[in-house]
Amino acid sequence: MVARLVIAAPSSGAGKTTVATGLMAAFAGRGLAVSPHKVGPDYIDPGYHALATGRPGRNLDAYMCGTGLIAPLFEHGARGCDLAVVEGVMGLYDGAADQGELASTAQVSKLLKAPVVLVVDASSQSRSVAALVHGFASWDPEVRIGGVILNKVATDRHEHLLREALGESGVPVLGVLRRAPAVATPSRHLGLVPVAERQAAAVAAVAAQAEQVRQGCDLEALLALARSAPPLSAEPWEPHGSWAGVPQGRGGTTGPQTADRPGRRPLIAVAGGAAFTFSYAEHTELLRAAGAEVVTFDPLRDEALPEGTSGLVIGGGFPEMYGEQLSANEPLRKAVAALAASGAPIAAECAGLLYLARSLDGTPMCGVLDADARMSERLTLGYRDAVAVSDSVLAPAGARMRGHEFHRTVIEPGAGAAAAWGLRQPERRVEGFVQGGVHASYVHTHWAGSPEAAARFVEHCR
Repeated sequence: MVARLVIAAPSSGAGKTTVATGLMAAFAGRGLAVSPHKVGPDYIDPGYHALATGRPGRNLDAYMCGTGLIAPLFEHGARGCDLAVVEGVMGLYDGAADQGELASTAQVSKLLKAPVVLVVDASSQSRSVAALVHGFASWDPEVRIGGVILNKVATDRHEHLLREALGESGVPVLGVLRRAPAVATPSRHLGLVPVAERQAAAVAAVAAQAEQVRQGCDLEALLALARSAPPLSAEPWEPHGSWAGVPQGRGGTTGPQTADRPGRRPLIAVAGGAAFTFSYAEHTELLRAAGAEVVTFDPLRDEALPEGTSGLVIGGGFPEMYGEQLSANEPLRKAVAALAASGAPIAAECAGLLYLARSLDGTPMCGVLDADARMSERLTLGYRDAVAVSDSVLAPAGARMRGHEFHRTVIEPGAGAAAAWGLRQPERRVEGFVQGGVHASYVHTHWAGSPEAAARFVEHCR
């Protein structure tokens, strides 16, 4: 059994990431093996979690993977650890739009039978904090709020007033944190700046967060609360054979058992580096389980694809921040275009879509797609229920997958002659491109929820 805590808040901006990352680093500094997790589709926070713990940050997304996979995926990531810290998303009870509690932090806490620590921004309140905490603690009797951490507390007098008010709530105060500029992490148009773009500064920020938590929180009480979580009955998720009869959470289909078939191991190149930081650890695990060799390369630095590349995966990230450097690496752009022209499988999501376009903000990209991309003032954000419009290296026409969009760019046209996905909400539309072996789309997917996509991709590479 792994001791576990869920770090939640009444709303975004209360300091969940700072507190969760600080707790992870503080407990890891004590010699505990700490497993880091994030509720929802966020790619950036897990980078800070990994820095704090030395283990891959993993996402728990009940919309994209299904509720039935939350506990198995948690057990997979936390195997062999002493403690797991799960950072929530948005407010405690906020989830997928018009879907009730689906994909909310509250739902994940119940699926994991994990106690919740509520992080409250106390900067503009005193006695009212008790009413807020009482409301959150009593809203859903199945959600166990085991304590509160007060953040952005101004003075000793302010702390006294807050503690006095909460003394009547029945929810213990497990930490009080003052305002501390050293723990701040810079943000921009899609949230925090990823670790890969500010490695030294990120290390310093995580160290400051750990020290703030050590000074302001009762680590012994928090650890005792984590250890009070009851055992889970779920078996750990396994990438090997996950598409061959293992429950998929949403009833995913059965795919080819590629890993068991004889033959060469196709080499799949996965884009990384500062421009392409968005990825789920399970994707690489599934590709390897399906029989592939996976090699990471950096489009900002490497002038050639890894030797023997059979397929290419280009995930999300911030190519808009590195457009000039990506464009300047002409040898690699030509190599990607040549690979696409050969018919080799290429799976590109969001940032990868932009990189395959003809241009991004007027700067030449790979030119695989007859489309041009540019920054936009409008944020596109939300879960997507997608249906494959065309047969592709990821899915046969008609297959359903769930995904997520999160970008401030647009691409024109928005879909090719053969579109990738038909989306049902928030409005009906088709989007993305399928041409030859290329599947390019704005929609991020989590292959643990549809592992047959990874098996199909490797089979095409083979």
